[in-house]
Amino acid sequence: MTAVIKTERLTKSYGEHRGIVELDLEVAEGEIFGFLGPNGAGKTTTMRVLLDLIRPTSGHAEVFGIETTADPSAIHERVGYLPGEFDLYDRLTGAQTIAYFGNLRGGVDRAYVASLVEALDLDPSRRFKEYSKGNKQKVGLIVALQHRPDLLILDEPTSGLDPLVQQTFFGLVREARDEGRTIFLSSHIIDEVDRTCDRVAIIREGRLVQVDSIEAIRELAFHHVELTFARPVASAVFDGLPGVSDIEVQGDVVRMRVSGPIGPVVIAAAQHGIVDVVSREPNLEDVFLAQYGDHPVDTAR
Repeated sequence: MTAVIKTERLTKSYGEHRGIVELDLEVAEGEIFGFLGPNGAGKTTTMRVLLDLIRPTSGHAEVFGIETTADPSAIHERVGYLPGEFDLYDRLTGAQTIAYFGNLRGGVDRAYVASLVEALDLDPSRRFKEYSKGNKQKVGLIVALQHRPDLLILDEPTSGLDPLVQQTFFGLVREARDEGRTIFLSSHIIDEVDRTCDRVAIIREGRLVQVDSIEAIRELAFHHVELTFARPVASAVFDGLPGVSDIEVQGDVVRMRVSGPIGPVVIAAAQHGIVDVVSREPNLEDVFLAQYGDHPVDTAR
C-alpha cells in the first residue's frame, strides 16, 4: 500500500532537552494509525515536524511523498490538523471560527459541517472564550474534519470530551477511514487506541519502542486488582491462574496484576467470602515500565 507518512531516522533535539530520536515510521493510506505514549514522550514534536511547523535536526520525513521541508503548503492543502491545545480567537463564535477556517480552504460543504455540529452536540452561537475545554475541542475537530482531508493528524483528539462525544468521534474517524482517508492520531490511553486503530506505534522518551498491530499492543494491557475478603485468604488461591502475577497479601486484602480477563480471579475469590473488588487500569508509564524496564528499547521492533 501507498505510504502517506514516512520518516527515516527523524530526529529533533532542543539543545540539552530531548525531542525525538531517529524515528522510523510508515503510515499506510487508508489506515487509522495510533501514536501512543505518555505525556512528554515526543508525540506532539513528531506531528509538528511532519507539518513543518518545526524543522528536524536530522533525518527525513515525507507526507504524500513530499519532503516536509520542500513544499509544506502542498501538504497542508490535504491535511486536517488538530493541535494538542486548540485555542484561538476569543471574540469569534464557534460558527465564525469554523467558517473562517472553511473559507481559508476555499469553501466547504455546509451541509456536512452542519452534520458535524449536530453529531458533536456543539452550540455554535457561543463565543470561543465562553466554551469549556471540551467544547473548544469540538470546534477544533470540526475545523479538522470539515474539508474531508486526505490525512487527519490529531493530537490527543479526545481530550476534554465526555464519553458519549468520544464515541461519536470514534465513529467519525472510522467513517473517514472507510472513505479511504488516513488518520494519524496520538494518545496516552491504551483503551482509546484499542477501540480505534489498525496499527499502533509506541513512543517513550523520544524513541520508538514498538510498532505493531493493535492485537499485539493489546497484550501489553493489564489491570491492578484489589480484592477484599471477610477474612484473610492465602495467595495460593490465585497462584497459577491465567494472567495473574505480583500477588500481595495484606490482612484480608489481596492485590495482584491481571493480564486479560479477570473472570477466573473473580470465580476463585467468590469461593472465599469476597466482599469487594476494585480493578484499576494502569497509566501508560506503568505499562512501559512493566514491559521494558527503566529504559526504552533502542530501536522499534
